[in-house]
Amino acid sequence: MTSPPAHDVAPGVTLVDTGYLRPRLAAAYLVRGRRAAAVVETGNAAAVPRILAAIDAAGIPREEVRHVVVTHVHLDHAGGAGALLRALPGAVLVAHPRGARHLVDPAKLWAGTAAVYGAEATRALYGDPIPIPAERVVEAPDGFALDLGDRPLRFLDAPGHARHHFVVVDDATRGIFTGDSFGLSYRETDTAAGPFFFPTTTPVQFDPPALHATIDRILAERPARVYLTHYGMVEGGLDAVGAALHRGVDEHVRVARAAAAGAGRHAEIRAGLAAALRAGLAGHPGLADPAAAAALFEGDLELNAQGLGVWLGASAPPPPP
Repeated sequence: MTSPPAHDVAPGVTLVDTGYLRPRLAAAYLVRGRRAAAVVETGNAAAVPRILAAIDAAGIPREEVRHVVVTHVHLDHAGGAGALLRALPGAVLVAHPRGARHLVDPAKLWAGTAAVYGAEATRALYGDPIPIPAERVVEAPDGFALDLGDRPLRFLDAPGHARHHFVVVDDATRGIFTGDSFGLSYRETDTAAGPFFFPTTTPVQFDPPALHATIDRILAERPARVYLTHYGMVEGGLDAVGAALHRGVDEHVRVARAAAAGAGRHAEIRAGLAAALRAGLAGHPGLADPAAAAALFEGDLELNAQGLGVWLGASAPPPPP
């Protein structure tokens, strides 16, 4: 069953399907308070008209959108930030202190993405980089808070997927906007037994101990629901989800360390992750078509394998003198 491109998922929270690559892959969220509104995640540049349409449909004057928040600066989360800020004259961008400078001067960020996807594919996926004036960027360190009017949002540092990552706690709904820090879960895999979750280890800053700590920190907030960028709102059973993610991170690490060094390592890691994914889906009760479900994660498997390769290189002991 498909969902409309924009629809309410909790009081004052509207999910916007950004249309990135396929339906129900990446989400942005419109959050409404008594005095102002915020957008959490921007998607890529092509998502901006969808977000603006959701703002207009909600009857919110664009000048009342005061904050555009990106959980981290990977371009499927923040690639549209420059274009969206141009369309929202009253808004400032809220970003992690380690990532904010890359949105003021995005050349290095775009170059790093091009190193993964290629220059032509990067432009096709994300558009052209649009710098954001420094005076319109607010850095949000751990413990930062803003209030939309009887709706406080709290920011928690959340490394592990990336060092420039935070999560955003919405106390009004006991919800957390998790970015990529609480894994991937596509709604096509939901069954009566609940959702299926899979870690994400995208290049280039995967840090297993930090990610384990971040998962625990999210759970320590006792959230009733999480708002995933990939994809949608999930509520209930989050302690079990967290336990599954811990096991998944450990399995990613095991697969990576077991792969033989050399030219074939990437393919071996990817194959190991694919096997772990298939096993997980096969064990997910009530899933009608595990093979079709596995196909949803094809791009994620490639990026996870690349990220693990980078992590192995960074964590390898130095050669003997």
